[in-house]
Formats: sequence, structure tokens, C-alpha cells
Amino acid sequence: MRSSLPLSPLSLLLVLSLVLLPLTMAVKEEDFKKCSQSSFCRRLRSIANKQESAPSGTFNSPYSLSPPQAIEDGSWKWPLESSLYPEVKFEFRADVLAEGDGIIRLRIDVIDSTTPFKRYNETARWALLDTNPPLSSSATIKTSSGKSIITYGPSSSKLSLEIQHSPLKVTQLRNGKPEIVFNERSLFHMEHFRIKDVESAQEILSESEQVVLKGDQQDRSWFEESDIDAFEETWKKWRDSKPKGLEGFSLDLTFPGVKHVYGLPEHASPLSLPDTIGPNAHYSDPYRLYNVDIFEYLADSPMSLYGAIPLLHAHSKGHSVGVLNLVASDTFVDVKHDNDAVRTHWVSESGILDVLLLPGPKPQQLFEQYAVLTGPTPLPPQWSTAYHQCRWNYNDEADVLEVDRKFDEADIPLDVTWLDIEYAEEHRYFDWNNRFFPDPVKMIDAVASKGRKMVVIVDPHIKKTDSFRIYSDAKELDVLIKKSDGNNFEGWCWTGSSVWVDFFNEKSWAWWTKMFDLKTWKDSTNALFIWNDMNEPSVFDGPEISMPRDNIHAGGWEHRDVHNINGMMFHNQTAHALIARETPAKRPFVLSRSFFAGSQRYGAIWTGDNMGDWEHLAGETAMLLSNNIAGMVFSGADVGGFFGNPTPELLVRWYQAGAFMPFFRAHAHIDTKRREPYLFDEPIRGYLRDIIRLRYQLLPVWYNAFHDSSLTGVPIMRPQYAVFPEDEQGFAIDDQYYIGDSGLLFKPVVKEGAETSEVYISDAQPYYNYFTHHLYPASAHQTLSLSTPLSTFPLLIQGGSIIPIRQRVRRSSPLMWQDPFTLTIALSKDGKASGQLYLDDGVSYSYQQGEYIWKDLRFDGNTLKSTSKANIEPTSREEGVVAYDPENNSWAQAVSHVKIESIVILGMKGEPKTIKADGQEVDWVYENGVASNGKREGESSMLIIKNPGVGIVGDWEIVFS
Repeated sequence: MRSSLPLSPLSLLLVLSLVLLPLTMAVKEEDFKKCSQSSFCRRLRSIANKQESAPSGTFNSPYSLSPPQAIEDGSWKWPLESSLYPEVKFEFRADVLAEGDGIIRLRIDVIDSTTPFKRYNETARWALLDTNPPLSSSATIKTSSGKSIITYGPSSSKLSLEIQHSPLKVTQLRNGKPEIVFNERSLFHMEHFRIKDVESAQEILSESEQVVLKGDQQDRSWFEESDIDAFEETWKKWRDSKPKGLEGFSLDLTFPGVKHVYGLPEHASPLSLPDTIGPNAHYSDPYRLYNVDIFEYLADSPMSLYGAIPLLHAHSKGHSVGVLNLVASDTFVDVKHDNDAVRTHWVSESGILDVLLLPGPKPQQLFEQYAVLTGPTPLPPQWSTAYHQCRWNYNDEADVLEVDRKFDEADIPLDVTWLDIEYAEEHRYFDWNNRFFPDPVKMIDAVASKGRKMVVIVDPHIKKTDSFRIYSDAKELDVLIKKSDGNNFEGWCWTGSSVWVDFFNEKSWAWWTKMFDLKTWKDSTNALFIWNDMNEPSVFDGPEISMPRDNIHAGGWEHRDVHNINGMMFHNQTAHALIARETPAKRPFVLSRSFFAGSQRYGAIWTGDNMGDWEHLAGETAMLLSNNIAGMVFSGADVGGFFGNPTPELLVRWYQAGAFMPFFRAHAHIDTKRREPYLFDEPIRGYLRDIIRLRYQLLPVWYNAFHDSSLTGVPIMRPQYAVFPEDEQGFAIDDQYYIGDSGLLFKPVVKEGAETSEVYISDAQPYYNYFTHHLYPASAHQTLSLSTPLSTFPLLIQGGSIIPIRQRVRRSSPLMWQDPFTLTIALSKDGKASGQLYLDDGVSYSYQQGEYIWKDLRFDGNTLKSTSKANIEPTSREEGVVAYDPENNSWAQAVSHVKIESIVILGMKGEPKTIKADGQEVDWVYENGVASNGKREGESSMLIIKNPGVGIVGDWEIVFS
């Protein structure tokens, strides 16, 4: 969070003295680099311009391969040479992974360098579950006529990798048809370490003018360019010493036969990424992946934001493929749609080429393949999926308890109250400000007595004062990030003069864990959880409001090498610290602002400092969908917008949108008016209360979705193309989505004064209005127009779905654990439906020992059955997981008394004669209406069975005749 003026005197003095933060409500684009302002991007992006202007067939890659050598089963390497620098030795390696149905890993690095430098090669260590995943023993290779062809994957996939030796080109094919091509445009280039040769360069006319690096006088100008900033770079007042000189690399990846590519979060851009170059360019600069603290970001821009996941999906009606580019340095990506393919150009400041090709062939498999590599989101604490209330800042203990009480008075449920930076004395996180929070444990206990939790912020900047134990410990351990001269780096942030712990240094890990121990942090309890903000890292007086690139981390690596991983390292260690603070361990909750590939393993993220306006509300859906398809499923946006004072109408629409985000938190800037939902008069208060209560009623649906994602990495927010991968009309839709596999289709209302909304339907199934049970008959590729006054919004149930809900809403979700369920059954056009219900204790890891229930719910038109499902996936993947006993586990026994209190069936074509639950007749009420198999629109028929006498644990069946 960055802002104008906080309340505390120290913050006021800091901001006024440094004049660091803007006072106007707008992003300062000049604070962040464009491609033309980064020497590596200018140099390497220019190769594409040369290729574009060269006559057809005359621009060929200078890189070529020698014959391959086998390393082990599933792995081969080739000597790689550049005609530009024959003396420099490169190596190309291809691995076929054992898991993932045909994932290919391609790596290129410099070997036997004559300089003391090496390229950063540890991104995989932090992003992947296994730095070197197991290899396939069934892959085979044949080499002839200057080509190596690897055959791999399941026999049904018919996958192959064709490696052209000279000029270098690599093609992934399925059934002989190319789906991914590396170096099709000959844009791959890996700069090598060298000594600056001033005498060999042409005369430099200006700082920005490019010059040819000739060295031995070989003319390389047709391909390679350099500039005065190649070995030392100055931007504004900051100097980057660049001791290694040139170390950037670029690659081009082409996706034949597709028109849509998705991914590259985090950007405020459409889900289907528009062009950045060419005649149809939507943006004038490439998509940038460089985690920054950006003030009031634009609602539509390729500018970098807080997170960076270098993952791209390419999708067509016939196939889906993906690429994961394991690079953590500053990266720009150009996208261009041509008639025959989508072409991309990736340019990075440092690192090795380490690219994983995901074969698909459908979106579902891409999600699973990415989870095989980087891991899925583990099951979070159940309470964290409910409603969170935050602002910068709740002033003191009385304020916190007043907010807590007011929610109860207004009959609005609440699970978590948050405290921003002002809770800490002089922003020394861990140290409470005793003037305003004299007894934090008592305050937390009071909140926890209602089943609620609290979250406080712990940012990575540490106040540089010897009286602060965190600083003195870190200094003594020597685990602080260094400047290029080897001294501890100091910068400015909320604490004033600050230092940063180097979480790449393994010595910091056990120490950080100890900081959260309840015996060490005595003003904490196990009901207190953590918010990691500012971890890009944000440095107020640093270049691009971040850390100098020539800072040094453990292992001698420069910050430029690891920048995009930095926030994940902080997130990781904080999550592990919370796990370690209790025995037996409980699931952690840590919110992070910065993230990278693999961050999903450690907790939730949010989209940062958004604006409370209609434009940002409209843009959040696409951002969150992009996060979800890239594995970052536990994500949300500041409900209401962080900046500004939304009108009551806009605030209601924000809450409606927020209630259908996986992470549902209201948050606001310190300068905004208080906008807790209980503060408003009717009907606004009622609208806000109703939508929050709806979130609680639907918590079983959300927990089902989190559970599914924890097994295979599937998104919680599922875009249209992922649910219906063959419907081309839905490929660019990014303003509506499905919640897991529930069949619930949601669309936020994002236009002021909107009284109607349109929802696109792909499949030939009936859809039901969740609130009114109005039935829209089955008709594929139709657009429905729904009435959406401020009191409602589009929420549809797909025919064929069974929705488990809890109608009784209590003041916090943990208090609902014994409450009964209602099953809403929306029949398909053939009169059937299916669904699921997963439950565990919501806080522990006992589910890994079989302590849960998981029911498969099915209605075939005559019989409704609940049968236990076997949780196969964790059993096969997680060490120590035991076989699932559906009824004889302690959790199942604890909830054995919980009943199904009501069953509502929509769309039946007629009233049954009898209904028996496990042989006993039950009572029901039937209301005539439109049937699911008809062609008429209108109020659906509804059959309600009250108290059917069945529970959530045992298997049962209800027979209709």
C-alpha cells in the first residue's frame, strides 16, 4: 500500500521530508521503465525489427547444434554454437518429464566461460516442486539429416519434438501438426559475458544512441546491437553498476493455428491478450513482468504490477498448449496475432533459458500440468474463504471491538478483522503501539470468542534501529541484503531508514520462524494471522520504487537475477512460520501482494492498490481470471476500491463482485470515508448485508472448489474458454465465469445505472436464475438478458447441477459447522444432475490422514444418491496420507448428526407419485412450472422435500416414482 498522507506524525514527517509519494490520484508512469528505457530490452527487442525488415528467407539464426549426446533416459544435450561468437560455448538440453503426459523442458546456458561470472540458474529451485523433476524412461530419439526427433508422452498423444540443428529451431508437434515453435523467427539470442572494449566501438553521439560491439571487427550489426548502457546504466538519479555487463537473452515462441493467448499475470489487461506490436496493437509497449509497488495503476495497461507469472496459454478450438518460462529477472513480452499463428517475443535481463512446454491438449490438462510442476494451492483455512473487513487503519482496540460489535448488531457475518501498518509502534512490525493497543492478546481473544480471527501486517522493511530486536537479530546473523560494495543495503519505507532480510539466505529461515513463535511474539495468539505487503520489494527512494538491481543476495546473485522471486520468498517463510507455531500444525493464512510461479503454495494474494471507480471494478474480473488460470487461485481485489469514495451504488456493485472472488476482503485507504457495511441506511445496508450473507450460504460451494483446486490445480474462477474449450464465441469473454465445477455462472454488474445485464451461454442446457428460479430453456450460443436492478445481479445455475448450501447464517463461519444443508438441484434437459460435497475440520491437516467426508451427489431422474468418493490424488502424491474411510474417521463421526434439512428440485416435468428416502416415505410440496426439457421460458417447476431424514455422512438414496 502506498498513499498520500497517513495519520501518524512519523509517517507525516517521512513523507513531507522525502517528498516520495504523489499527492494526486493518478499513476506516475514516469516512475517506471518502458522497454526503450532499459538497455537490455532495446538491444534484444531490436532483433525483431531487423527480422521484420529483412527480405524473406535472408534472416537466419546464428545458432546451430552439433549432434546430441545422451545424458540419461529422457534427457539429451547438444553443443550449441553461435556464428557471431564461435569461441563462446553454449549447451542446449532437452528433457522429457515423467509426469504431465508429455511436458518438455528446454534449457540453454553458457558453459566453460572464460570469465568469473555465471548466469542465474536457480529459478527452478524456488518455482518448481522439484528442481529436477523425474524424467521419462520411454522417450526415444532419432537423429538424421540435421534433425533430432524425440518421440514421447502417452501413445495416444502422438507427441514429438523436432529439433532442427542449423539454424536452430525446435517444434513441438501432435499428430505431426506443429503446436509450439521455438526460434521460428530466429530471435533467440543469449548475450555472453565480455569485457567492455571501448576502442572497438563506433563513436557514441548521445547516451541513447546504439553502437555496434565489434570486438574482433567481425560485423555483427545485422543481428546484435548494444548501447552505452550495456556495461553501466543510469536512469534518473540511480546508477546500476552492472558488473557482469551484458547478460540478457531473448526468445521467440510461436503458436500455430491459434487466435487467443492467455496468462502473463499480473496485468490490468483483457484475459485474451491483445497485440503489443503490429497494425492491430492495443498497447504501445510490451507486457512487462517486473514486480513493482505501483500507485493507482491504470485499469487497462501492459505496465508491470505486483506479481509476475511467466506462463502463457495458447488456445484454439482444436487444442491448447502452454509455456512456462522460468526466468525471474525483468522481462518484456511482445504479442502479435497473425492469420496463421500468435507470435510472441520474450526479452529478459538475466538468467538462463529454462522453458517448459505444456502439451495440453485441453485447458483442463494445462492446469493439471502446471500443478505437477509448481504445485496446487493447498486447502486454506475454511474461515479464510469467508468475509474479511479491513481498512488503513482501525485506530485502536476500542475501534476494533466496536467494528466487531456493529457487525453483530447489523446481523452481518464477519470472520476476519484486519489491522494495517498503524498498529505497530513506529511501524516496527511485531511491536504493538501500546498507546492504542495496550492489551492486544485480550483484544484478539475477544474477537476470537465469536469464532473470528485477526490479521496484522508484517512488511519486509525492518526499521534500522538497534533497539528493535528484529533489526539487531538480523544484523547479528548477517542475513541482510547487501549493496554492490558488500555493505548492508539501506533504503526508505514506512519505517523510515530500513533494511531488508535476504530470504534467499538459508540462515534466515529458522530465525524468521522463531519470530512468530508464541513464546517469542508474546503479543500474538493462534487466532492472529499475517499480511505480507510491500514485498516486491517496495523501496520509496529506490529505482522504480524498488531495490537497486546490483544489490547482492546469498550466493553472490544480484537482485536483478531474483527480483520477481523476492516476494515469494518472504511469503514462503512467513507461511512456514505460522505452520510451525502450533503442535499439531494448523493451516496458515498469509496474504501477499507480490507473487511468482509457485506462490500459490503459500497463501492468498490480492490485486493491490486499485481505484474505487467503475473502470477498475470492470477490469478486476479479467485480472482475477488471469491469476486463476496461472495457478494463483486464492486471489481477490480490494472490495470498494482502495482509493476513493465510491457512491452507494458503486459500493453495492463492488460487494456483489467481491462476494464471488475466492478472496473476499473489503479494504480502504486512510483518507477515505468509513464505509463498513453497517454504516449505510436502508436499502443500501440491506443490499450489502444480503450479499455477504449469500457468500456464507454458499461457503460449501467455495470449499468444494478450493478442494478440487488443491488436488489438480484447476481454477476456482473458471473462464468461458476453460469450461467450453470448443466454443469459439466464448474464447474472448472475460466478464463472467463459473465457480469451480458447481455450475454457478456469475457476472458482476459494472456499469453505472445498469438495470439489465447480458450473459452468454455456451452449452445447450437450461439455466436457472439462482434467486427467482426463472428457467431459460436449453439453447446453445445464446445471450440472455437479465433484469439487474441494484438489489440483484446475474447468478445462474447450469442445468445438471446440485448445489449444497447452508441456509442458516451465523456471525462467523466456524459457528456454522453443525448446521444442516439444503441441496438445490437444477435439472439438465434430460432430467439429471450431479454435484459434490467436501467437508473437513477446516483448520488442521487431519484431512491428510483421511479425516474428511467427500460425497458424490447424483440424480438420474428416478433416484437421488449420496455416495462416498475416494480422495485418490492426495493419497498418491502426499507422503503420509492414509486411506480414506468415509464413515469411520473422527471428523465424520463428529458431524454424523448433521442433516440434509431440505432438497429443492427445479425443472421436473411432473409431480412424482411417491418419494421414499431409504425406504421411508417423505413429505414434499410441488409447485407446477416450466420443465427442464421444454422449450418454454418461465418460472421453473419446484419440488421441495423437507426433512428427508438423511445426513451428510452416510450413503443414502431417495427414490422417486
